[in-house]
Amino acid sequence: MKSANNGVVPTRCPQRAPPGTRRAFGMRGMMKHIAIVVAILALAGCGKETPVTKEIPPSKESPGVGLRRMVLTTQPSKLGFAADNDFPTVYGVLTEWDIDGVTATIMSMRDGTASLYTTSTFGIIGGQGHDSVRPAAARYVKAAEHFTKSSKPVTEFAYPKSGQVFYYLLTYSGVRLVIGNEAAIERGSDATRPLFAAAQDVLTELRLTTEKGNAQPPPGN
Repeated sequence: MKSANNGVVPTRCPQRAPPGTRRAFGMRGMMKHIAIVVAILALAGCGKETPVTKEIPPSKESPGVGLRRMVLTTQPSKLGFAADNDFPTVYGVLTEWDIDGVTATIMSMRDGTASLYTTSTFGIIGGQGHDSVRPAAARYVKAAEHFTKSSKPVTEFAYPKSGQVFYYLLTYSGVRLVIGNEAAIERGSDATRPLFAAAQDVLTELRLTTEKGNAQPPPGN
């Protein structure tokens, strides 16, 4: 069932943050953004409806895991994507890293689709319906074009270990993987830092959209 909020069904926010939130808040620079988003999901909108946050009932496999698998295995032709001048090689990208056993995945497609998946019960979906999110998502995908030469083809899609950052590049000829180092990204010495920064821009826009969705109207309005 669709709603008036850009086709995304409003749902209730989670009641508490997943493991790792406390430590993530203490990390420097870009690495703390995921914790900010998780905190908003857990605290800012509890008891209110929001167009982009979604609580998923616990199950043997988090639906975020299934959505990730679907993105990684769906052929671009089924999505209506074909190579062109703007997106000659890559049509989508996923950036993933671990926070105390919970893996976060920032996914975007060339059409402006953007989501945050996790291996816990938290996620943000429906970013494509927001004007501020779509350009950031497209820039993120275009940034991935610069990493195709340093990537390797993969047919299995493991999650990163602690300290690793995985970038799955969705190309028209298959999925390719680039691996970054979290500590080196923080220091600014990892070659993948620009791609991580582009992913964080998407996450920031999703966070801001979530904040707006959870904002209370002023008294009297």
